[in-house]
Formats: sequence, structure tokens, C-alpha cells
Amino acid sequence: MPPAIMAEGLVKKYGHVTALDGMDLSVPEGTVFGLLGPNGAGKTTAVRILTTLLKPDAGRATVAGFDVVGDARRLRSHIGASGQYAAVDDHLTGAENLEMVGRLYHLGTKQSKERARELLERFDLVEAGSRPVQGYSGGMRRRLDLAGALVANPPVLFLDEPTTGLDPRARVGLWDVISELVAGGTTLLLTTQYMEEADRLADEIAVVDHGRVIARGTADELKDQVGGDRIELTVTNEADLETIRRALAPLAVGDTQTDATALQVTVPVAHGAASLTDALGMLAAERVTVRDVGLRRPTLDDVFLTLTGHEATARENATNAKEHSR
Repeated sequence: MPPAIMAEGLVKKYGHVTALDGMDLSVPEGTVFGLLGPNGAGKTTAVRILTTLLKPDAGRATVAGFDVVGDARRLRSHIGASGQYAAVDDHLTGAENLEMVGRLYHLGTKQSKERARELLERFDLVEAGSRPVQGYSGGMRRRLDLAGALVANPPVLFLDEPTTGLDPRARVGLWDVISELVAGGTTLLLTTQYMEEADRLADEIAVVDHGRVIARGTADELKDQVGGDRIELTVTNEADLETIRRALAPLAVGDTQTDATALQVTVPVAHGAASLTDALGMLAAERVTVRDVGLRRPTLDDVFLTLTGHEATARENATNAKEHSR
């Protein structure tokens, strides 16, 4: 079957800033596709193009079989979207907000009201549904916005950092809703800064940096790309951190990470338990007192930092500012 979401060579520039630099994507139907990357890497720009809010300067994309430029009007009835900031009307009640979305999708008054009731229950907003949204907490507003994206049961859903501002209980609840939607055949493109979220939800992940996809695969495949196991050591004396870096350098197969605040050193190694045994012997010879030690697999946090290698730069922040001003 053709992909539910396809992008080829997407380019978008804001003056001298290139937000997308030839991005390619292909998302199979009925899957969750995660976009990870630093702030300003181009994730939100990509979502805005795929949801017809922006036109690309070059390249092409289709969603649910519709061209995002040529078929934009027809496409909008087949997608749902929730951005980084809740798009709700403060002067309407929660129920009225959802009913309004239903009418915009031409569901009719009766069906819009029924759908609003269903979604208020699903997102634990029944008691608040009759109150104006201006009195909602940030988490409640976020849940209402997400409910609005589901009013028309769209076959393709875009969620741009959907759980930002939600408490852990609400976040897990949203994950359950997402799992139900995908089980029913919905295709979801998800951008997130929560590595645990991508690890749990995404069937496939693309790591984006400077407007390009720099790595793609399942969570396990991406973890394999950045190496094998990690030795994590915690000490009691900050002076021992540099000693550990020097002593264990022969075992490291990548950059050793030091956290002076936590008094912790993380060393990527190739031979798992054998490397751990060697490391403890080397540190004993150096008379380093180790408070805690463990061997673990790489996480998506390791993937993110290894592949992107930096925090948001001035260039990326400029991109973000231009995106939000439009």
C-alpha cells in the first residue's frame, strides 16, 4: 500500500534561515512515526507543511493520498492536528469548543454533540465540560485541544509535542488513547522531546537535525547505531571523575560523559560484562572508591545526544522564532 504520509525533498526557508533542507519521510498506514530532534531542527515546520498550514519552497508531499499543496482543501477533512500550544476558545465551554470543531468538519449538530460527549469522557473532562475554558488549568486545556484533533476520527493525525504540560498520569492516559487509535488503523506522526514517549509509542523514529533526517529506524535499531553497552559509575569524590576518564579510556568506544553534579561517569564499551570486570580492576588499581556501578543498554537520550551532538544553536532558535511568528 502507498504510505499514509510521504515527503520528498521538502525545503522551507525563512529569509537566510533554512528550516527544512531536503527532508524525506515515508510513514506506513496504521503506524506511529516519531520525529526527534533539537529545538529548531525543523520538526514543527515539517508538520505545518504536512497539515497544509505552510507551502514548501521545494519538494512535494502527500498525506492520505492527497497532495498537500494541490489538494490542500480536500486533505483537511482527512487529518487532525494538535500543535505545541492549545488552540481553544477561552469564552466557550469545553463542550462548545468540541461541538464547534464538529460543525467545522460538517458533522451536523446532533453528531457534533454526541462526539463532544464521548471525547470529554475519554479525556476526563466531563465535569469541566460545561465550564468556560478560561478557567481551565494548563493540563486541562491541553487535553481539550487533543480531544479537538480527534473529533472527526481522522485517518491521519499529527501531534506536535502533545504531552507538553501534562502531568505523568495525564501523559500515560494520552499514550493509552494513542495506542487505541493506532490499533483502530489511525496513522500518527508524533514530534516529541520526551525520549520515553518515543520509545514507548513509535513504530519507527526519524532523528532530524538542521532540516534533514540524519537517522531512521526502530528504537532498537537506532540504539544499536550508537554502540553497545554503557558502564555507569557513581563516586563519592569529585576528584575521582577525571581519574576514571583517564583510567578507562582504553575501554571506551565513544565519548565518555561526565556529570559533575551527580558525580557520575558514563563510558560506552564494546564487550559488556567483560568490560565491566576490566573497569573495576582498573579502578581498584587506581584506588578509586566507587559508590555505585551498573551496565545498561543505550537509551534514546544517548541516540539523541550522539547523533545531534549539540543543544539548540542561535541559528536554530532563529528558525523557531520565525516559525512561531507566522
